[in-house]
Amino acid sequence: MPSTRMHQFTLEPLFRGLSNLFDGDLDIEKTASAELAKKAAGAMGESSARPLAPEFLAVMGQKDAHPICAEIAKLPFNWAPPQTSQSDLYKSHSHFKAHVELLGPDGLVKSDVVRLGLYGMMPQSEYGIRTHPAEEIYIMLAGQCHWMRATASYQVASVGQRSYHPSDMPHATLTKTVAFMSVYAWAGDLSTDRYSYQGLPG
Repeated sequence: MPSTRMHQFTLEPLFRGLSNLFDGDLDIEKTASAELAKKAAGAMGESSARPLAPEFLAVMGQKDAHPICAEIAKLPFNWAPPQTSQSDLYKSHSHFKAHVELLGPDGLVKSDVVRLGLYGMMPQSEYGIRTHPAEEIYIMLAGQCHWMRATASYQVASVGQRSYHPSDMPHATLTKTVAFMSVYAWAGDLSTDRYSYQGLPG
């Protein structure tokens, strides 16, 4: 059972590290980097600790994992599946996910500019086709996954690679033999009112 005791912890080193990680040319990366840098000074989190499953810690400890994984692993986050949708289908396809919203309307630190957090999936899992008004980017931190974007087939993504989803682009995620961990950002319409989950592809 997860601990119900609340833990307070500093987020400043993590925010500064993630700010440097969003170094691409897309506007969403510039927005995410700027908001992380703006909120970093003195940033604190508070949550009950629910640890990551060993499968996540294993890939985050690999030599090819991004160094920021060491900072992530030591923080007492309440790792749990996201609650972006209340549909039964969504919930049935969410038990294998690990998630923390760091910045955003529901984040450990409030922001109305981005939703930004950490997100991973266990091995041998598939999270099906979804759309949402926000544009979105994922940056891989550890492990490996496959992304499907629009009508293209699944393409593998490894540490350091990105998957970018413009507003309302259908996308899906698949893992095979290993878990993955990533950082993601939403920009634009941050509401979840028009988030739509259609289930597994074909």
